Amino acid sequence: MHSFSYNIKEEILLGINTKDKADAAMLGLLSFANSLDDKRIMLLTENERVKDFFKLNAERICGEGSVLVDESLKRGEQTLYTIDIQGEAERIELLSYLQIDSSRRLTDDDLPKEKLCPYVIAGAFLACGSVNDPLKKYHLEFVVPTLELCNDLGLLLVERYGILCKHTERGQTNIVYLKESESIIDMLTLMGASNGSIELMNVKIEKDMRNKINRAVNCDNANIEKALRASERQIKDIELIDSTVGLSSLSDALREIAVLRYENPDLNLSQLGELVEPKISRSGVNHRFQKISALAEKIRKDKGITE
Repeated sequence: MHSFSYNIKEEILLGINTKDKADAAMLGLLSFANSLDDKRIMLLTENERVKDFFKLNAERICGEGSVLVDESLKRGEQTLYTIDIQGEAERIELLSYLQIDSSRRLTDDDLPKEKLCPYVIAGAFLACGSVNDPLKKYHLEFVVPTLELCNDLGLLLVERYGILCKHTERGQTNIVYLKESESIIDMLTLMGASNGSIELMNVKIEKDMRNKINRAVNCDNANIEKALRASERQIKDIELIDSTVGLSSLSDALREIAVLRYENPDLNLSQLGELVEPKISRSGVNHRFQKISALAEKIRKDKGITE
């Protein structure tokens, strides 16, 4: 079973279906490759589809046999593909065709026309990007070769698409990353992974609904506990009055609510008010209990009763 990140890259690749889109994606791939100059152009990837795409388009530009692919096994039996462009002439041809050099910049002068820019970003993601399974956490990142390119990518995303990224360092590498689900959804949509963005959106809706239910349940439980504690205090007051001055000392209204509480310890104030004849409001019930509580406190004080 493939990871969420693998499926996103597969969907991106399915949308790169013209030569212009492929060229723009190759510009992104090469700009964020592991090595980029006339001495070596090399890309490392664990994604077989990315490897195939890069090899196919590099050979389209440089000629058949210009790409060397080496495979090695990482821990966990994950295959790592090392893709090299063979021959200095071929490397120069590739850099010249895509109009890039070893400076690795993504300024306005280095970018293709507006409608193709999303494919440059998609290519960058194919080269060095990953996104976590949204069921676990929201996180999308690019592991960028240079700080200058890191800044270029961040500016491109915020100025053209309103996607604000964050930057951090991890060892010797620069990381451009997103943690907000809405920004990740926008990014996936921008790169052509609309199915992935819909999947993430559905996960977010489900998580938000579950959290809302949990908050409501917790709130209900807290209210129930609060009501039960209040009921216990009221019953103690009623029992004290009954065992000392007697419930007959209470007014009819207070005696009625005292008996109802004693018989219905689990009901809240509003529910007790429904049982009074005639019905009274929650505040009316609370007012009567305040009078009962005040009388009970006076009895405790007069008799020196402590709890």
